[in-house]
Amino acid sequence: MIGDLWAASAGDLAHHAGKLALLGLDLLLAGVASGHAILYKRDSRSAIAWVGFIWLVPLGGAALYFILGINRIRRQAVLLRRGLERYRAHAALPACPPDELPHHLPGHTGHLNMLARVVNGVVARPLLPGNRIEPLLDGDEAYPAMLEAIRQARRTVAFYTYIFDRDAAGLAFARALGEATRRGVEVRVLIDAAGTRYSWPTILRALRREGVRFARFLPSLALWHLMAVNLRTHRKILVADGRLGFTGGMNIRAGHCLKGFGGGAGDGPARPPRHPVRDIHFRVRGPVVAQLQEVFVDDWLFTTGELLRGEDWFPHPEPAGPVLARGVPDGPDEDFEKLRWTLLGALAIARYAVRIVTPYFLPDPALISALNVAAKRGVRVDIILPAKNNLPFVGWASRAMWWQVLEHGCHIWLTPPPFDHTKLMLVDGCWVLLGSANWDPRSLRLNFEYNLECYDAELARRLEEIVAARIATARPVTLADVDARSLPIRLRDGLARLFTPYL
Repeated sequence: MIGDLWAASAGDLAHHAGKLALLGLDLLLAGVASGHAILYKRDSRSAIAWVGFIWLVPLGGAALYFILGINRIRRQAVLLRRGLERYRAHAALPACPPDELPHHLPGHTGHLNMLARVVNGVVARPLLPGNRIEPLLDGDEAYPAMLEAIRQARRTVAFYTYIFDRDAAGLAFARALGEATRRGVEVRVLIDAAGTRYSWPTILRALRREGVRFARFLPSLALWHLMAVNLRTHRKILVADGRLGFTGGMNIRAGHCLKGFGGGAGDGPARPPRHPVRDIHFRVRGPVVAQLQEVFVDDWLFTTGELLRGEDWFPHPEPAGPVLARGVPDGPDEDFEKLRWTLLGALAIARYAVRIVTPYFLPDPALISALNVAAKRGVRVDIILPAKNNLPFVGWASRAMWWQVLEHGCHIWLTPPPFDHTKLMLVDGCWVLLGSANWDPRSLRLNFEYNLECYDAELARRLEEIVAARIATARPVTLADVDARSLPIRLRDGLARLFTPYL
Protein backbone atom coordinates (compact mmCIF):
# COMPACT_ATOMS: atom_id res chain seq x y z
CA MET A 1 0.00 0.00 0.00
CA ILE A 2 2.73 2.44 1.00
CA GLY A 3 4.70 1.42 -2.11
CA ASP A 4 1.74 2.19 -4.33
CA LEU A 5 1.31 5.63 -2.75
CA TRP A 6 5.01 6.32 -3.12
CA ALA A 7 4.91 5.28 -6.79
CA ALA A 8 1.88 7.49 -7.42
CA SER A 9 3.54 10.44 -5.68
CA ALA A 10 6.73 9.91 -7.66
CA GLY A 11 4.72 9.78 -10.88
CA ASP A 12 2.92 13.01 -10.00
CA LEU A 13 6.20 14.67 -9.17
CA ALA A 14 7.71 13.54 -12.49
CA HIS A 15 4.61 14.76 -14.31
CA HIS A 16 4.76 18.15 -12.61
CA ALA A 17 8.51 18.36 -13.17
CA GLY A 18 7.95 17.68 -16.85
CA LYS A 19 5.33 20.42 -17.03
CA LEU A 20 7.66 22.82 -15.24
CA ALA A 21 10.51 21.96 -17.60
CA LEU A 22 8.25 22.49 -20.60
CA LEU A 23 7.05 25.79 -19.15
CA GLY A 24 10.61 26.84 -18.50
CA LEU A 25 11.61 25.94 -22.06
CA ASP A 26 8.63 27.88 -23.42
CA LEU A 27 9.55 30.95 -21.33
CA LEU A 28 13.19 30.73 -22.41
CA LEU A 29 12.41 30.39 -26.12
CA ALA A 30 9.70 33.07 -25.97
CA GLY A 31 12.08 35.44 -24.20
CA VAL A 32 14.89 34.86 -26.69
CA ALA A 33 12.57 35.14 -29.72
CA SER A 34 10.87 38.26 -28.37
CA GLY A 35 14.20 39.87 -27.62
CA HIS A 36 15.41 39.15 -31.14
CA ALA A 37 12.23 40.63 -32.66
CA ILE A 38 12.49 43.76 -30.49
CA LEU A 39 16.15 44.29 -31.36
CA TYR A 40 16.22 43.48 -35.06
CA LYS A 41 12.78 44.08 -36.58
CA ARG A 42 12.94 47.46 -38.34
CA ASP A 43 9.17 47.82 -38.56
CA SER A 44 7.68 48.29 -35.07
CA ARG A 45 4.34 46.89 -36.27
CA SER A 46 6.04 43.69 -37.36
CA ALA A 47 7.88 43.47 -34.04
CA ILE A 48 4.63 43.91 -32.05
CA ALA A 49 2.83 41.31 -34.16
CA TRP A 50 5.60 38.75 -33.75
CA VAL A 51 5.97 39.32 -29.99
CA GLY A 52 2.22 38.88 -29.52
CA PHE A 53 2.21 35.72 -31.62
CA ILE A 54 5.21 34.29 -29.76
CA TRP A 55 3.54 34.64 -26.36
CA LEU A 56 0.05 33.62 -27.47
CA VAL A 57 1.18 30.36 -29.08
CA PRO A 58 3.30 28.41 -26.59
CA LEU A 59 6.45 26.92 -28.11
CA GLY A 60 4.96 27.01 -31.59
CA GLY A 61 5.08 30.80 -31.77
CA ALA A 62 8.79 30.92 -30.96
CA ALA A 63 9.51 28.01 -33.31
CA LEU A 64 7.73 29.70 -36.21
CA TYR A 65 9.54 32.95 -35.52
CA PHE A 66 12.92 31.23 -35.68
CA ILE A 67 11.89 29.54 -38.95
CA LEU A 68 10.00 32.32 -40.73
CA GLY A 69 10.55 35.54 -38.82
CA ILE A 70 14.31 35.88 -39.13
CA ASN A 71 15.60 37.13 -42.47
CA ARG A 72 18.66 34.97 -43.08
CA ILE A 73 19.10 35.98 -46.70
CA ARG A 74 21.63 38.75 -46.12
CA ARG A 75 23.47 36.82 -43.42
CA GLN A 76 23.76 33.79 -45.66
CA ALA A 77 25.03 35.88 -48.56
CA VAL A 78 27.59 37.62 -46.35
CA LEU A 79 28.80 34.29 -44.97
CA LEU A 80 29.10 32.80 -48.45
CA ARG A 81 31.23 35.72 -49.66
CA ARG A 82 33.12 36.31 -46.40
CA GLY A 83 36.82 36.88 -46.98
CA LEU A 84 36.39 37.57 -50.70
CA GLU A 85 39.12 39.84 -51.99
CA ARG A 86 37.33 42.83 -53.53
CA TYR A 87 39.28 44.20 -56.46
CA ARG A 88 39.32 47.86 -57.50
CA ALA A 89 41.05 48.93 -60.69
CA HIS A 90 43.14 52.08 -60.69
CA ALA A 91 41.29 54.91 -62.41
CA ALA A 92 43.28 56.53 -65.21
CA LEU A 93 41.21 59.70 -65.00
CA PRO A 94 40.38 61.58 -61.79
CA ALA A 95 36.88 61.03 -60.50
CA CYS A 96 34.33 63.82 -60.75
CA PRO A 97 33.50 65.12 -57.26
CA PRO A 98 29.81 65.96 -56.71
CA ASP A 99 30.57 69.66 -56.27
CA GLU A 100 32.08 69.81 -59.77
CA LEU A 101 29.15 68.08 -61.44
CA PRO A 102 27.22 71.32 -62.23
CA HIS A 103 30.14 72.37 -64.49
CA HIS A 104 29.45 69.32 -66.70
CA LEU A 105 25.65 69.59 -66.87
CA PRO A 106 23.08 72.02 -68.28
CA GLY A 107 22.23 74.82 -65.88
CA HIS A 108 18.75 73.63 -64.97
CA THR A 109 20.16 70.24 -63.86
CA GLY A 110 22.89 71.49 -61.55
CA HIS A 111 20.88 70.26 -58.57
CA LEU A 112 21.76 66.68 -59.57
CA ASN A 113 25.07 67.15 -57.76
CA MET A 114 23.06 66.35 -54.61
CA LEU A 115 22.10 63.01 -56.14
CA ALA A 116 25.73 62.33 -57.03
CA ARG A 117 26.62 63.02 -53.41
CA VAL A 118 23.97 60.55 -52.20
CA VAL A 119 25.11 57.77 -54.54
CA ASN A 120 28.75 58.52 -53.75
CA GLY A 121 28.06 57.85 -50.09
CA VAL A 122 25.96 54.76 -50.78
CA VAL A 123 28.08 53.03 -53.42
CA ALA A 124 31.59 54.21 -52.49
CA ARG A 125 32.70 54.01 -56.11
CA PRO A 126 34.00 57.00 -58.07
CA LEU A 127 31.89 58.81 -60.66
CA LEU A 128 34.08 58.61 -63.77
CA PRO A 129 34.16 61.01 -66.73
CA GLY A 130 34.97 60.13 -70.33
CA ASN A 131 32.41 57.46 -71.15
CA ARG A 132 30.18 56.68 -74.11
CA ILE A 133 26.91 54.82 -73.49
CA GLU A 134 24.89 53.71 -76.53
CA PRO A 135 21.41 52.16 -76.32
CA LEU A 136 20.84 49.02 -78.40
CA LEU A 137 17.20 48.20 -79.04
CA ASP A 138 16.19 44.58 -78.59
CA GLY A 139 18.30 41.60 -79.55
CA ASP A 140 18.13 42.75 -83.17
CA GLU A 141 20.68 45.47 -82.38
CA ALA A 142 22.30 44.14 -79.20
CA TYR A 143 23.21 40.57 -80.20
CA PRO A 144 25.08 41.43 -83.44
CA ALA A 145 27.07 44.09 -81.55
CA MET A 146 27.88 41.69 -78.70
CA LEU A 147 28.85 38.86 -81.07
CA GLU A 148 31.07 41.22 -83.04
CA ALA A 149 32.79 42.32 -79.82
CA ILE A 150 33.52 38.66 -78.99
CA ARG A 151 34.81 38.00 -82.51
CA GLN A 152 37.08 41.05 -82.40
CA ALA A 153 38.50 40.29 -78.95
CA ARG A 154 42.23 39.60 -78.88
CA ARG A 155 43.05 39.10 -75.22
CA THR A 156 40.10 38.51 -72.89
CA VAL A 157 36.34 38.04 -72.85
CA ALA A 158 34.30 38.18 -69.63
CA PHE A 159 30.69 37.11 -70.14
CA TYR A 160 28.12 37.11 -67.34
CA THR A 161 24.39 36.43 -67.63
CA TYR A 162 21.32 35.14 -65.85
CA ILE A 163 19.52 33.19 -68.62
CA PHE A 164 21.57 31.56 -71.38
CA ASP A 165 19.17 29.52 -73.51
CA ARG A 166 20.19 26.74 -75.83
CA ASP A 167 18.41 28.15 -78.87
CA ALA A 168 19.64 29.80 -82.07
CA ALA A 169 20.89 32.87 -80.18
CA GLY A 170 22.51 30.90 -77.38
CA LEU A 171 24.27 28.53 -79.76
CA ALA A 172 25.57 31.48 -81.80
CA PHE A 173 27.09 32.96 -78.64
CA ALA A 174 28.54 29.57 -77.69
CA ARG A 175 30.19 29.28 -81.11
CA ALA A 176 31.59 32.82 -80.96
CA LEU A 177 33.00 32.17 -77.49
CA GLY A 178 34.47 28.88 -78.68
CA GLU A 179 36.11 30.55 -81.67
CA ALA A 180 37.61 33.18 -79.39
CA THR A 181 38.97 30.45 -77.11
CA ARG A 182 40.61 28.69 -80.06
CA ARG A 183 42.22 32.00 -81.13
CA GLY A 184 43.96 32.08 -77.77
CA VAL A 185 41.65 34.60 -76.10
CA GLU A 186 41.18 34.08 -72.36
CA VAL A 187 37.42 33.48 -72.13
CA ARG A 188 35.46 33.21 -68.89
CA VAL A 189 31.69 32.68 -68.80
CA LEU A 190 29.64 32.94 -65.59
CA ILE A 191 25.98 31.88 -65.65
CA ASP A 192 23.46 31.74 -62.85
CA ALA A 193 22.78 28.09 -62.03
CA ALA A 194 19.01 28.59 -62.12
CA GLY A 195 19.30 30.56 -65.35
CA THR A 196 20.83 27.60 -67.18
CA ARG A 197 17.64 25.59 -66.67
CA TYR A 198 15.29 27.80 -68.68
CA SER A 199 15.94 25.58 -71.70
CA TRP A 200 16.53 21.84 -72.00
CA PRO A 201 19.02 20.52 -72.82
CA THR A 202 21.03 23.31 -71.27
CA ILE A 203 23.66 25.43 -72.99
CA LEU A 204 26.38 23.89 -70.82
CA ARG A 205 27.03 20.94 -73.11
CA ALA A 206 27.46 23.29 -76.08
CA LEU A 207 29.91 25.45 -74.12
CA ARG A 208 31.81 22.37 -73.03
CA ARG A 209 31.95 21.10 -76.62
CA GLU A 210 33.31 24.48 -77.75
CA GLY A 211 36.04 24.34 -75.09
CA VAL A 212 34.74 27.44 -73.31
CA ARG A 213 35.70 27.84 -69.67
CA PHE A 214 32.48 28.47 -67.72
CA ALA A 215 31.11 28.29 -64.19
CA ARG A 216 27.67 28.32 -62.61
CA PHE A 217 26.88 30.84 -59.89
CA LEU A 218 25.58 29.11 -56.73
CA PRO A 219 24.58 25.69 -58.08
CA SER A 220 21.64 24.84 -55.81
CA LEU A 221 22.45 21.12 -55.52
CA ALA A 222 25.71 21.81 -53.71
CA LEU A 223 25.12 21.02 -50.04
CA TRP A 224 26.75 24.20 -48.74
CA HIS A 225 24.54 26.26 -51.09
CA LEU A 226 21.20 24.78 -50.06
CA MET A 227 20.50 27.57 -47.57
CA ALA A 228 21.23 30.08 -50.35
CA VAL A 229 18.92 28.53 -52.94
CA ASN A 230 16.96 31.81 -53.15
CA LEU A 231 20.07 33.88 -53.90
CA ARG A 232 20.49 34.32 -57.64
CA THR A 233 22.65 36.54 -59.80
CA HIS A 234 20.61 38.59 -62.23
CA ARG A 235 23.59 40.53 -63.62
CA LYS A 236 24.24 40.88 -67.36
CA ILE A 237 27.76 41.95 -68.30
CA LEU A 238 30.02 41.42 -71.31
CA VAL A 239 33.52 42.92 -71.44
CA ALA A 240 35.88 42.40 -74.39
CA ASP A 241 39.59 43.12 -73.93
CA GLY A 242 38.77 45.18 -70.84
CA ARG A 243 37.78 48.14 -73.04
CA LEU A 244 34.38 47.45 -74.59
CA GLY A 245 31.47 46.59 -72.33
CA PHE A 246 27.79 45.73 -72.56
CA THR A 247 25.21 45.74 -69.81
CA GLY A 248 21.47 46.13 -69.33
CA GLY A 249 18.53 43.84 -68.83
CA MET A 250 18.80 41.45 -71.77
CA ASN A 251 19.29 37.73 -71.31
CA ILE A 252 20.56 35.42 -74.04
CA ARG A 253 17.51 33.97 -75.77
CA ALA A 254 16.19 34.22 -79.31
CA GLY A 255 12.90 35.74 -78.15
CA HIS A 256 14.63 39.11 -77.70
CA CYS A 257 15.07 39.39 -81.48
CA LEU A 258 11.74 40.78 -82.65
CA LYS A 259 12.62 40.19 -86.30
CA GLY A 260 13.91 36.71 -85.58
CA PHE A 261 17.47 35.59 -84.93
CA GLY A 262 19.78 34.63 -87.78
CA GLY A 263 23.10 33.94 -86.12
CA GLY A 264 24.97 32.40 -89.01
CA ALA A 265 25.37 29.29 -91.09
CA GLY A 266 23.21 26.41 -90.00
CA ASP A 267 20.67 28.53 -88.16
CA GLY A 268 18.28 28.79 -91.11
CA PRO A 269 16.28 31.87 -92.05
CA ALA A 270 15.30 34.25 -89.29
CA ARG A 271 11.75 33.77 -88.06
CA PRO A 272 9.89 36.07 -85.68
CA PRO A 273 9.70 34.47 -82.21
CA ARG A 274 6.45 33.05 -80.86
CA HIS A 275 6.86 35.02 -77.64
CA PRO A 276 8.82 38.20 -78.47
CA VAL A 277 10.32 40.27 -75.65
CA ARG A 278 11.39 43.90 -75.99
CA ASP A 279 14.40 45.23 -74.11
CA ILE A 280 17.22 47.77 -74.25
CA HIS A 281 20.85 46.82 -73.79
CA PHE A 282 23.77 49.26 -73.72
CA ARG A 283 27.22 49.38 -75.29
CA VAL A 284 29.73 50.98 -72.93
CA ARG A 285 33.14 52.49 -73.66
CA GLY A 286 35.46 54.44 -71.41
CA PRO A 287 36.88 54.19 -67.87
CA VAL A 288 33.62 52.89 -66.34
CA VAL A 289 34.13 49.60 -68.23
CA ALA A 290 36.68 48.75 -65.52
CA GLN A 291 33.85 48.88 -62.96
CA LEU A 292 31.88 46.33 -65.00
CA GLN A 293 34.98 44.15 -65.08
CA GLU A 294 35.52 44.51 -61.32
CA VAL A 295 32.11 43.00 -60.61
CA PHE A 296 32.74 40.12 -62.97
CA VAL A 297 36.18 39.24 -61.57
CA ASP A 298 34.87 39.43 -57.99
CA ASP A 299 32.01 37.04 -58.74
CA TRP A 300 34.29 34.77 -60.79
CA LEU A 301 36.72 34.62 -57.87
CA PHE A 302 33.86 33.80 -55.50
CA THR A 303 32.57 31.04 -57.79
CA THR A 304 35.84 29.45 -58.97
CA GLY A 305 38.64 30.73 -56.75
CA GLU A 306 40.55 32.04 -59.79
CA LEU A 307 42.10 35.52 -59.65
CA LEU A 308 41.79 37.56 -62.83
CA ARG A 309 44.21 40.46 -62.71
CA GLY A 310 46.66 42.33 -64.87
CA GLU A 311 46.77 44.36 -68.06
CA ASP A 312 44.82 41.83 -70.12
CA TRP A 313 41.77 42.16 -67.89
CA PHE A 314 42.29 45.77 -66.77
CA PRO A 315 44.08 47.74 -69.51
CA HIS A 316 44.77 51.43 -69.18
CA PRO A 317 41.37 53.03 -69.97
CA GLU A 318 41.01 55.88 -72.42
CA PRO A 319 38.29 58.55 -72.61
CA ALA A 320 35.58 57.69 -75.11
CA GLY A 321 32.78 60.20 -74.66
CA PRO A 322 31.08 62.87 -72.53
CA VAL A 323 29.09 60.70 -70.11
CA LEU A 324 29.85 60.65 -66.39
CA ALA A 325 29.04 57.15 -65.16
CA ARG A 326 29.36 54.89 -62.14
CA GLY A 327 28.51 51.27 -61.46
CA VAL A 328 25.88 50.51 -58.82
CA PRO A 329 26.22 46.85 -57.78
CA ASP A 330 23.49 45.55 -55.50
CA GLY A 331 22.97 42.29 -53.66
CA PRO A 332 22.10 40.70 -50.31
CA ASP A 333 25.75 40.85 -49.19
CA GLU A 334 27.90 43.93 -48.53
CA ASP A 335 26.02 45.74 -51.32
CA PHE A 336 22.65 45.27 -49.60
CA GLU A 337 20.02 47.92 -50.50
CA LYS A 338 22.46 50.18 -52.35
CA LEU A 339 20.13 50.29 -55.33
CA ARG A 340 17.10 50.99 -53.13
CA TRP A 341 18.91 53.94 -51.52
CA THR A 342 19.84 55.18 -54.99
CA LEU A 343 16.20 55.08 -56.11
CA LEU A 344 15.05 56.88 -52.97
CA GLY A 345 17.72 59.53 -53.46
CA ALA A 346 16.75 60.08 -57.10
CA LEU A 347 13.06 60.48 -56.23
CA ALA A 348 13.85 62.90 -53.40
CA ILE A 349 16.07 65.13 -55.54
CA ALA A 350 14.02 65.14 -58.77
CA ARG A 351 12.54 68.56 -59.66
CA TYR A 352 10.87 68.17 -63.03
CA ALA A 353 10.25 64.66 -64.33
CA VAL A 354 10.74 61.01 -63.42
CA ARG A 355 10.16 58.23 -65.91
CA ILE A 356 10.33 54.59 -64.86
CA VAL A 357 10.19 51.66 -67.27
CA THR A 358 10.05 48.25 -65.61
CA PRO A 359 8.39 44.89 -66.31
CA TYR A 360 7.74 44.14 -62.62
CA PHE A 361 6.44 46.95 -60.42
CA LEU A 362 6.09 45.88 -56.79
CA PRO A 363 7.57 48.77 -54.78
CA ASP A 364 7.80 48.64 -51.01
CA PRO A 365 6.06 51.26 -48.81
CA ALA A 366 9.11 53.54 -48.70
CA LEU A 367 9.38 53.66 -52.49
CA ILE A 368 5.63 54.20 -52.83
CA SER A 369 5.87 57.13 -50.42
CA ALA A 370 8.86 58.56 -52.31
CA LEU A 371 6.98 58.34 -55.63
CA ASN A 372 3.96 60.06 -54.11
CA VAL A 373 5.98 62.80 -52.43
CA ALA A 374 7.70 63.53 -55.74
CA ALA A 375 4.33 63.82 -57.47
CA LYS A 376 3.01 66.07 -54.68
CA ARG A 377 5.99 68.36 -55.16
CA GLY A 378 4.96 68.86 -58.79
CA VAL A 379 7.33 66.35 -60.37
CA ARG A 380 5.80 64.56 -63.35
CA VAL A 381 6.04 60.83 -62.51
CA ASP A 382 5.39 58.39 -65.37
CA ILE A 383 5.49 54.63 -64.75
CA ILE A 384 5.53 52.53 -67.92
CA LEU A 385 4.53 48.87 -67.52
CA PRO A 386 3.61 46.05 -69.91
CA ALA A 387 -0.14 45.65 -70.45
CA LYS A 388 0.20 41.87 -70.32
CA ASN A 389 2.78 40.51 -67.91
CA ASN A 390 4.72 37.37 -68.79
CA LEU A 391 4.27 36.34 -65.14
CA PRO A 392 0.49 36.65 -64.54
CA PHE A 393 0.76 36.29 -60.75
CA VAL A 394 3.23 39.20 -60.62
CA GLY A 395 0.93 41.24 -62.84
CA TRP A 396 -2.01 40.64 -60.50
CA ALA A 397 0.03 41.64 -57.45
CA SER A 398 1.23 44.79 -59.20
CA ARG A 399 -2.32 45.79 -60.20
CA ALA A 400 -3.40 45.56 -56.57
CA MET A 401 -0.86 48.28 -55.71
CA TRP A 402 -1.52 50.79 -58.50
CA TRP A 403 -4.12 52.77 -56.56
CA GLN A 404 -1.48 53.71 -53.99
CA VAL A 405 0.41 55.84 -56.53
CA LEU A 406 -2.45 56.85 -58.82
CA GLU A 407 -4.40 58.60 -56.08
CA HIS A 408 -1.48 60.92 -55.36
CA GLY A 409 -0.80 62.06 -58.93
CA CYS A 410 1.56 59.51 -60.46
CA HIS A 411 0.78 58.31 -63.99
CA ILE A 412 0.75 54.66 -65.10
CA TRP A 413 0.95 53.63 -68.76
CA LEU A 414 0.40 50.11 -70.12
CA THR A 415 2.31 49.28 -73.29
CA PRO A 416 0.87 46.78 -75.77
CA PRO A 417 2.65 43.54 -76.72
CA PRO A 418 5.34 42.49 -77.25
CA PHE A 419 6.18 42.17 -73.56
CA ASP A 420 8.56 44.95 -72.51
CA HIS A 421 11.44 43.72 -70.32
CA THR A 422 13.20 47.13 -70.24
CA LYS A 423 14.60 48.43 -66.93
CA LEU A 424 15.19 52.17 -67.03
CA MET A 425 14.82 55.30 -64.88
CA LEU A 426 15.20 58.87 -66.13
CA VAL A 427 15.29 61.97 -63.93
CA ASP A 428 15.09 65.61 -65.02
CA GLY A 429 16.31 64.94 -68.55
CA CYS A 430 19.91 64.35 -67.46
CA TRP A 431 20.21 61.38 -65.06
CA VAL A 432 19.85 57.82 -66.29
CA LEU A 433 19.79 54.59 -64.32
CA LEU A 434 20.07 51.49 -66.50
CA GLY A 435 20.83 47.87 -65.85
CA SER A 436 19.41 44.56 -64.68
CA ALA A 437 17.22 45.43 -61.67
CA ASN A 438 13.42 45.51 -61.53
CA TRP A 439 11.21 47.44 -59.11
CA ASP A 440 10.38 44.38 -57.03
CA PRO A 441 11.56 42.76 -53.78
CA ARG A 442 13.48 40.04 -55.60
CA SER A 443 15.72 42.58 -57.37
CA LEU A 444 15.99 44.95 -54.43
CA ARG A 445 16.59 42.39 -51.66
CA LEU A 446 17.46 38.94 -53.00
CA ASN A 447 19.21 39.09 -56.36
CA PHE A 448 22.71 40.20 -57.20
CA GLU A 449 22.11 43.05 -59.67
CA TYR A 450 24.20 45.51 -61.64
CA ASN A 451 23.21 48.99 -62.81
CA LEU A 452 24.92 52.09 -64.14
CA GLU A 453 24.04 55.63 -63.16
CA CYS A 454 24.83 58.12 -65.92
CA TYR A 455 24.83 61.92 -66.08
CA ASP A 456 24.46 63.21 -69.63
CA ALA A 457 21.77 65.32 -71.30
CA GLU A 458 22.23 63.80 -74.77
CA LEU A 459 21.98 60.20 -73.54
CA ALA A 460 18.91 61.14 -71.49
CA ARG A 461 17.36 62.88 -74.52
CA ARG A 462 17.83 59.78 -76.68
CA LEU A 463 16.22 57.58 -74.06
CA GLU A 464 13.42 60.08 -73.46
CA GLU A 465 12.56 59.75 -77.15
CA ILE A 466 12.39 55.97 -76.85
CA VAL A 467 10.20 56.17 -73.75
CA ALA A 468 7.96 58.82 -75.32
CA ALA A 469 7.43 56.57 -78.34
CA ARG A 470 6.30 53.78 -76.04
CA ILE A 471 3.97 56.07 -74.14
CA ALA A 472 2.47 57.17 -77.46
CA THR A 473 1.21 53.62 -78.07
CA ALA A 474 0.35 52.93 -74.43
CA ARG A 475 -2.98 53.05 -72.59
CA PRO A 476 -3.19 55.29 -69.52
CA VAL A 477 -4.53 53.76 -66.32
CA THR A 478 -6.82 55.83 -64.11
CA LEU A 479 -7.93 55.37 -60.55
CA ALA A 480 -11.44 54.75 -61.92
CA ASP A 481 -10.08 51.86 -64.01
CA VAL A 482 -8.55 50.26 -60.94
CA ASP A 483 -11.71 50.76 -58.86
CA ALA A 484 -13.88 49.30 -61.64
CA ARG A 485 -12.40 45.82 -61.26
CA SER A 486 -14.95 43.22 -60.22
CA LEU A 487 -14.84 41.92 -56.67
CA PRO A 488 -13.45 38.48 -57.65
CA ILE A 489 -10.63 40.15 -59.64
CA ARG A 490 -9.85 42.54 -56.79
CA LEU A 491 -9.71 39.62 -54.34
CA ARG A 492 -7.44 37.68 -56.71
CA ASP A 493 -5.11 40.64 -57.12
CA GLY A 494 -5.10 41.36 -53.40
CA LEU A 495 -4.29 37.75 -52.58
CA ALA A 496 -1.38 37.84 -55.04
CA ARG A 497 -0.13 41.04 -53.36
CA LEU A 498 0.22 39.20 -50.06
CA PHE A 499 3.00 37.16 -51.68
CA THR A 500 4.87 40.27 -52.86
CA PRO A 501 7.92 39.63 -50.61
CA TYR A 502 8.43 36.26 -52.34
CA LEU A 503 7.79 37.22 -55.99
